[in-house]
Amino acid sequence: MDSAERARQLAASPLGWVPGDSLTPGSRSRARRAAADERRFIRPHEPKPLIQQERWRLIVRGQVQGVGYRAACSARCQELGLSGWVRNLPDGSVELEAEGDPQDLTELRIWCEKGPAQAVVNSVASAQVAATGADWFEVRP
Repeated sequence: MDSAERARQLAASPLGWVPGDSLTPGSRSRARRAAADERRFIRPHEPKPLIQQERWRLIVRGQVQGVGYRAACSARCQELGLSGWVRNLPDGSVELEAEGDPQDLTELRIWCEKGPAQAVVNSVASAQVAATGADWFEVRP
């Protein structure tokens, strides 16, 4: 092949393709479309397996009223992605129900044993109750 013929082939070639490529222009775009279709159906991060949600009721006893315990507990639950509620009881303790991943609930129980800086926690009693499927957290009076 002489240089004039070679120049003609290169000038007539579509952009991004030169003679001798293993993919012709049509097969190259088909390969790109196939790769895009594959990416569309394969998620880069597989979702976590669904973990059974649990709901725990905790009663926190000690000097836990009047020290911001409910507000701090609500903030901690929201950080952990838990739903439920927290309220003061007439006997001076705090009751809360939280629902979510068991690992996050365990982390909340550990936090409840200490509470905010001004609180003095004597004990934390816990029990598992039926999950409700709620998706918010509230502070009750």
